[in-house]
Amino acid sequence: MRNGTGRPLSRRAARRSIGVGIALLGSVAAGGCAMETDDPAPRIIVSGASGQLGGLVVEELLARGVQPADLILVSRTPERLEQYAALGASTRFGDFLQPESLETAYEGGDRMLLISLDSDNPDPEVPARRVELQQIAIDAAIAAGVEHIVYTSIVDADTSVSPIAVWHRATEAALRESGVTWTALRNQWYADGLVTQAARMVEDRRVMVLPDDPGTAFVTRRDCATAAAVALMTAGHENRVYEITGPALVRVRDLAAIASEISGIEVEVIEAGPQDEVPGPRPSGTTLTTHFRDITGEPGTTARDLLEANRDVLLEARGGESGTPRRMN
Repeated sequence: MRNGTGRPLSRRAARRSIGVGIALLGSVAAGGCAMETDDPAPRIIVSGASGQLGGLVVEELLARGVQPADLILVSRTPERLEQYAALGASTRFGDFLQPESLETAYEGGDRMLLISLDSDNPDPEVPARRVELQQIAIDAAIAAGVEHIVYTSIVDADTSVSPIAVWHRATEAALRESGVTWTALRNQWYADGLVTQAARMVEDRRVMVLPDDPGTAFVTRRDCATAAAVALMTAGHENRVYEITGPALVRVRDLAAIASEISGIEVEVIEAGPQDEVPGPRPSGTTLTTHFRDITGEPGTTARDLLEANRDVLLEARGGESGTPRRMN
């Protein structure tokens, strides 16, 4: 079934049209007015459903009341999604490097989460072709009748000088020109790695910090998944950009103070001098917004929340051996 533009109707739109037609026929037979029909629930596609973020999004959608039968979960490794297939979700193979697989994988979906391809993807073809491959996925979704695409971008994608931001800018531009509605979720640096960083501080009993560290608005993957689930499930996010950040800027010294309090081990904070090299990455993530709270109604996970949830990891680190960090649930 197609609309007036010649573009195929999504399954949801087709169901709606059929339902309206049936109601009209019934009203004519009864000699009355057409009854209003309930709009069917949209079928939601999660592209990249077996990945870390994708898996959390699926959990959030189910926890928030989406029926498994309304989920289309697409992955290069659909066998990893068997637990959802057992619940009634549709699990399908789809690979950006096999474009012919995508339109079939997306068939019947109304709203789609397009999780951006990793820049460190083990397949050597992917990083170099990232923009092209994501465009292929967008085109396949539109051809399959998808009406709305939610895309996971990075914070400050429009102004950042990072090479990664260039790729995201191109995909955001492609969505704007696609003819379907879209939402860009620009995720800040992930907070999940802070657990390992804090455990290392406890092990070493000290940490070197930059005196001018402005802090970073780290956000957990779980919160990014929550934002994605809400954007997929609810209206009002059409053609909008959200900068998804944590609730506060977190400096290394702040992390050390929280780790000290939870572990009971005093972590000495040493300010680096001009001659000192401070180990570890130095993310530029000072952008701080309330967008997560605005769209979800939830406060967001703080660094303290994250470390408290991983208290046992920090306690293990007191003996000089750090444990395995857990994600936020």
